[in-house]
Amino acid sequence: MATVRDRFRRRSAWRHRLHEIVFEADTQAGRAFDLALLLIILASVAVVLAESVPEWRADYGAAFRRLEWGFTALFTVEYLLRLLAVDRPLRWARSFFGVVDLIAVLPTYLALVLPGAQTLIVLRALRLLRVFRILKLAEFLREAAVLRSAVRASRRKILVFLFSVLVLVLLLGSAIYLVEGEESGFVSIPRSIYWAIVTITTVGYGDLAPQSALGRVIASIVMLLGYSILAVPTGIVTSELMRARLRPPSTQACPSCGAEGHDVDAQHCKYCGEGL
Repeated sequence: MATVRDRFRRRSAWRHRLHEIVFEADTQAGRAFDLALLLIILASVAVVLAESVPEWRADYGAAFRRLEWGFTALFTVEYLLRLLAVDRPLRWARSFFGVVDLIAVLPTYLALVLPGAQTLIVLRALRLLRVFRILKLAEFLREAAVLRSAVRASRRKILVFLFSVLVLVLLLGSAIYLVEGEESGFVSIPRSIYWAIVTITTVGYGDLAPQSALGRVIASIVMLLGYSILAVPTGIVTSELMRARLRPPSTQACPSCGAEGHDVDAQHCKYCGEGL
Protein backbone atom coordinates (compact mmCIF):
# COMPACT_ATOMS: atom_id res chain seq x y z
CA MET A 1 0.00 0.00 0.00
CA ALA A 2 1.45 3.35 -1.10
CA THR A 3 2.19 5.76 1.69
CA VAL A 4 1.26 9.44 1.64
CA ARG A 5 4.93 10.27 1.02
CA ASP A 6 5.01 7.97 -2.03
CA ARG A 7 1.88 9.57 -3.45
CA PHE A 8 3.37 13.00 -2.83
CA ARG A 9 6.58 12.01 -4.60
CA ARG A 10 4.66 10.66 -7.61
CA ARG A 11 2.61 13.85 -7.71
CA SER A 12 5.76 15.96 -7.50
CA ALA A 13 7.33 13.92 -10.29
CA TRP A 14 4.45 14.45 -12.72
CA ARG A 15 4.24 18.14 -11.82
CA HIS A 16 7.96 18.45 -12.45
CA ARG A 17 7.49 16.74 -15.82
CA LEU A 18 4.54 19.00 -16.62
CA HIS A 19 6.65 22.07 -15.73
CA GLU A 20 9.41 20.92 -18.09
CA ILE A 21 6.92 20.58 -20.93
CA VAL A 22 4.89 23.79 -20.57
CA PHE A 23 7.59 26.14 -19.24
CA GLU A 24 11.03 24.93 -20.26
CA ALA A 25 12.51 25.31 -23.74
CA ASP A 26 15.68 23.31 -22.98
CA THR A 27 14.05 19.88 -23.19
CA GLN A 28 12.90 18.21 -26.39
CA ALA A 29 9.31 17.90 -25.15
CA GLY A 30 9.22 21.51 -23.95
CA ARG A 31 10.62 22.80 -27.22
CA ALA A 32 8.10 20.79 -29.25
CA PHE A 33 5.26 22.04 -27.04
CA ASP A 34 6.28 25.67 -27.40
CA LEU A 35 6.81 25.46 -31.16
CA ALA A 36 3.38 23.87 -31.55
CA LEU A 37 1.95 26.62 -29.36
CA LEU A 38 3.47 29.31 -31.58
CA LEU A 39 1.90 27.75 -34.67
CA ILE A 40 -1.50 27.65 -32.94
CA ILE A 41 -1.15 31.30 -31.89
CA LEU A 42 -0.31 32.31 -35.46
CA ALA A 43 -3.29 30.35 -36.78
CA SER A 44 -5.58 31.94 -34.20
CA VAL A 45 -4.47 35.47 -35.09
CA ALA A 46 -4.83 34.65 -38.80
CA VAL A 47 -8.44 33.56 -38.22
CA VAL A 48 -9.23 36.84 -36.45
CA LEU A 49 -7.69 38.85 -39.30
CA ALA A 50 -9.56 36.83 -41.91
CA GLU A 51 -12.86 37.20 -40.08
CA SER A 52 -12.54 41.00 -40.22
CA VAL A 53 -12.83 40.86 -44.04
CA PRO A 54 -16.58 41.36 -44.79
CA GLU A 55 -16.66 39.02 -47.80
CA TRP A 56 -14.93 36.17 -45.97
CA ARG A 57 -17.05 36.70 -42.85
CA ALA A 58 -20.23 36.42 -44.94
CA ASP A 59 -19.09 33.17 -46.57
CA TYR A 60 -17.16 31.46 -43.76
CA GLY A 61 -18.39 33.19 -40.60
CA ALA A 62 -19.64 29.98 -38.97
CA ALA A 63 -16.37 28.16 -39.67
CA PHE A 64 -14.35 31.06 -38.27
CA ARG A 65 -16.38 31.00 -35.06
CA ARG A 66 -15.93 27.25 -34.64
CA LEU A 67 -12.20 27.60 -35.16
CA GLU A 68 -12.03 30.44 -32.66
CA TRP A 69 -13.82 28.45 -29.98
CA GLY A 70 -11.48 25.54 -30.66
CA PHE A 71 -8.42 27.77 -30.23
CA THR A 72 -9.92 29.26 -27.06
CA ALA A 73 -10.49 25.80 -25.60
CA LEU A 74 -6.85 24.86 -26.30
CA PHE A 75 -5.54 28.07 -24.74
CA THR A 76 -7.80 27.62 -21.71
CA VAL A 77 -6.46 24.11 -21.09
CA GLU A 78 -2.90 25.36 -21.57
CA TYR A 79 -3.45 28.21 -19.08
CA LEU A 80 -4.82 25.80 -16.48
CA LEU A 81 -1.85 23.47 -17.03
CA ARG A 82 0.55 26.34 -16.41
CA LEU A 83 -1.23 27.16 -13.15
CA LEU A 84 -1.03 23.52 -12.15
CA ALA A 85 2.67 23.20 -13.01
CA VAL A 86 3.95 25.87 -10.61
CA ASP A 87 3.94 25.85 -6.84
CA ARG A 88 2.77 29.47 -6.64
CA PRO A 89 0.10 29.82 -9.33
CA LEU A 90 -1.16 33.23 -8.21
CA ARG A 91 2.33 34.67 -8.43
CA TRP A 92 2.76 33.36 -11.95
CA ALA A 93 -0.74 34.60 -12.89
CA ARG A 94 0.33 38.16 -11.96
CA SER A 95 3.52 37.98 -14.03
CA PHE A 96 3.80 39.50 -17.51
CA PHE A 97 3.29 36.25 -19.41
CA GLY A 98 0.65 35.14 -16.92
CA VAL A 99 -1.42 38.23 -17.72
CA VAL A 100 -0.77 37.84 -21.46
CA ASP A 101 -1.87 34.19 -21.36
CA LEU A 102 -5.06 35.18 -19.55
CA ILE A 103 -5.77 37.89 -22.13
CA ALA A 104 -5.45 35.19 -24.80
CA VAL A 105 -8.55 33.38 -23.52
CA LEU A 106 -10.76 36.16 -22.14
CA PRO A 107 -11.95 37.93 -25.35
CA THR A 108 -13.89 34.94 -26.69
CA TYR A 109 -15.76 34.53 -23.41
CA LEU A 110 -16.34 38.29 -23.10
CA ALA A 111 -17.86 38.30 -26.59
CA LEU A 112 -20.78 36.33 -25.16
CA VAL A 113 -21.86 39.40 -23.19
CA LEU A 114 -19.99 42.22 -24.99
CA PRO A 115 -20.43 42.05 -28.78
CA GLY A 116 -17.25 42.97 -30.60
CA ALA A 117 -14.93 41.97 -27.76
CA GLN A 118 -13.56 39.13 -29.90
CA THR A 119 -11.57 41.75 -31.81
CA LEU A 120 -9.25 41.89 -28.79
CA ILE A 121 -8.15 38.37 -29.68
CA VAL A 122 -5.40 39.93 -31.79
CA LEU A 123 -3.67 40.63 -28.46
CA ARG A 124 -2.71 36.98 -28.59
CA ALA A 125 0.10 38.09 -30.86
CA LEU A 126 1.88 39.24 -27.66
CA ARG A 127 2.42 35.58 -26.87
CA LEU A 128 4.73 35.38 -29.88
CA LEU A 129 7.33 37.14 -27.70
CA ARG A 130 8.08 33.67 -26.38
CA VAL A 131 9.86 32.92 -29.64
CA PHE A 132 13.08 34.51 -28.36
CA ARG A 133 13.17 32.13 -25.40
CA ILE A 134 11.93 29.10 -27.31
CA LEU A 135 14.47 29.37 -30.11
CA LYS A 136 17.23 30.20 -27.59
CA LEU A 137 18.07 33.47 -29.30
CA ALA A 138 20.31 34.54 -26.41
CA GLU A 139 21.60 37.59 -28.23
CA PHE A 140 18.07 38.88 -28.72
CA LEU A 141 17.31 38.18 -25.06
CA ARG A 142 20.42 40.08 -24.04
CA GLU A 143 19.59 43.06 -26.26
CA ALA A 144 16.01 43.13 -24.94
CA ALA A 145 17.33 43.09 -21.37
CA VAL A 146 19.76 45.92 -22.16
CA LEU A 147 16.99 48.01 -23.73
CA ARG A 148 14.67 47.40 -20.79
CA SER A 149 17.41 48.37 -18.34
CA ALA A 150 18.20 51.55 -20.28
CA VAL A 151 14.55 52.66 -20.42
CA ARG A 152 14.12 51.96 -16.70
CA ALA A 153 17.27 53.92 -15.84
CA SER A 154 16.21 56.93 -17.93
CA ARG A 155 12.55 57.07 -16.88
CA ARG A 156 13.04 59.98 -14.44
CA LYS A 157 14.87 62.06 -17.01
CA ILE A 158 12.19 61.33 -19.58
CA LEU A 159 9.44 62.28 -17.11
CA VAL A 160 11.17 65.61 -16.45
CA PHE A 161 11.51 66.11 -20.19
CA LEU A 162 7.82 65.36 -20.81
CA PHE A 163 6.77 67.73 -18.04
CA SER A 164 8.91 70.47 -19.60
CA VAL A 165 7.35 69.84 -23.01
CA LEU A 166 3.89 69.97 -21.43
CA VAL A 167 4.62 73.40 -19.95
CA LEU A 168 6.07 74.56 -23.28
CA VAL A 169 3.05 73.56 -25.35
CA LEU A 170 0.79 75.18 -22.75
CA LEU A 171 2.64 78.48 -23.18
CA LEU A 172 2.81 78.21 -26.98
CA GLY A 173 -0.86 77.24 -27.24
CA SER A 174 -1.86 80.20 -25.09
CA ALA A 175 0.32 82.55 -27.16
CA ILE A 176 -1.16 81.43 -30.50
CA TYR A 177 -4.67 81.70 -29.03
CA LEU A 178 -4.05 85.32 -28.06
CA VAL A 179 -2.47 86.17 -31.42
CA GLU A 180 -4.86 84.39 -33.79
CA GLY A 181 -8.17 84.25 -31.94
CA GLU A 182 -11.43 82.57 -32.93
CA GLU A 183 -11.54 84.01 -36.46
CA SER A 184 -8.57 81.78 -37.43
CA GLY A 185 -10.03 78.66 -35.84
CA PHE A 186 -8.25 78.90 -32.49
CA VAL A 187 -11.50 79.00 -30.56
CA SER A 188 -10.07 77.92 -27.19
CA ILE A 189 -6.80 77.39 -25.37
CA PRO A 190 -7.16 73.55 -25.36
CA ARG A 191 -7.67 73.60 -29.13
CA SER A 192 -4.63 75.86 -29.46
CA ILE A 193 -2.60 73.48 -27.28
CA TYR A 194 -3.64 70.66 -29.63
CA TRP A 195 -2.24 72.72 -32.53
CA ALA A 196 1.00 73.28 -30.60
CA ILE A 197 1.40 69.55 -29.93
CA VAL A 198 0.71 68.63 -33.55
CA THR A 199 3.18 71.24 -34.76
CA ILE A 200 5.99 70.61 -32.27
CA THR A 201 5.91 66.89 -33.01
CA THR A 202 6.22 67.71 -36.75
CA VAL A 203 2.99 65.83 -37.51
CA GLY A 204 1.22 68.84 -39.06
CA TYR A 205 -2.32 67.72 -39.84
CA GLY A 206 -3.11 71.10 -41.38
CA ASP A 207 -6.57 71.41 -39.85
CA LEU A 208 -5.40 74.53 -37.99
CA ALA A 209 -3.00 77.15 -39.38
CA PRO A 210 -2.12 80.68 -38.23
CA GLN A 211 -3.15 83.45 -40.60
CA SER A 212 -1.36 86.51 -39.19
CA ALA A 213 2.33 87.32 -39.64
CA LEU A 214 3.02 87.08 -35.91
CA GLY A 215 1.18 83.77 -35.75
CA ARG A 216 3.35 82.37 -38.53
CA VAL A 217 6.46 83.53 -36.70
CA ILE A 218 5.29 81.61 -33.63
CA ALA A 219 4.55 78.59 -35.82
CA SER A 220 8.06 78.74 -37.30
CA ILE A 221 9.58 78.83 -33.82
CA VAL A 222 7.46 75.85 -32.78
CA MET A 223 8.55 73.89 -35.86
CA LEU A 224 12.23 74.55 -35.20
CA LEU A 225 11.79 73.62 -31.55
CA GLY A 226 10.21 70.35 -32.64
CA TYR A 227 13.38 69.08 -34.30
CA SER A 228 15.51 69.76 -31.23
CA ILE A 229 12.94 68.45 -28.76
CA LEU A 230 12.48 65.13 -30.55
CA ALA A 231 16.20 64.44 -30.23
CA VAL A 232 16.24 64.77 -26.43
CA PRO A 233 14.59 61.44 -25.39
CA THR A 234 16.65 59.63 -28.02
CA GLY A 235 19.85 61.03 -26.51
CA ILE A 236 18.74 60.15 -22.98
CA VAL A 237 18.03 56.51 -23.80
CA THR A 238 21.13 56.22 -25.98
CA SER A 239 23.39 57.39 -23.15
CA GLU A 240 21.87 54.77 -20.85
CA LEU A 241 22.28 52.11 -23.53
CA MET A 242 25.98 52.88 -23.68
CA ARG A 243 26.26 52.29 -19.93
CA ALA A 244 24.28 49.06 -19.88
CA ARG A 245 26.42 45.94 -19.78
CA LEU A 246 24.35 42.86 -19.07
CA ARG A 247 25.02 39.16 -19.50
CA PRO A 248 22.52 37.10 -21.53
CA PRO A 249 19.74 35.75 -19.29
CA SER A 250 18.89 32.08 -18.99
CA THR A 251 15.89 30.54 -20.74
CA GLN A 252 15.00 28.57 -17.61
CA ALA A 253 11.70 29.25 -15.80
CA CYS A 254 11.30 29.00 -12.03
CA PRO A 255 9.39 25.82 -11.04
CA SER A 256 7.72 27.68 -8.19
CA CYS A 257 6.51 31.01 -9.61
CA GLY A 258 7.23 30.58 -13.33
CA ALA A 259 9.47 33.67 -13.48
CA GLU A 260 11.98 33.93 -16.32
CA GLY A 261 15.00 36.08 -17.19
CA HIS A 262 17.47 34.64 -14.65
CA ASP A 263 21.24 34.83 -15.09
CA VAL A 264 22.84 31.84 -16.77
CA ASP A 265 24.68 30.90 -13.56
CA ALA A 266 21.74 31.51 -11.20
CA GLN A 267 21.12 28.79 -8.62
CA HIS A 268 17.92 30.23 -7.18
CA CYS A 269 15.01 32.30 -8.46
CA LYS A 270 15.64 36.00 -7.85
CA TYR A 271 11.92 36.57 -7.23
CA CYS A 272 10.87 33.80 -4.86
CA GLY A 273 14.15 32.11 -3.86
CA GLU A 274 13.22 28.65 -5.14
CA GLY A 275 16.06 26.48 -6.44
CA LEU A 276 16.44 26.35 -10.23
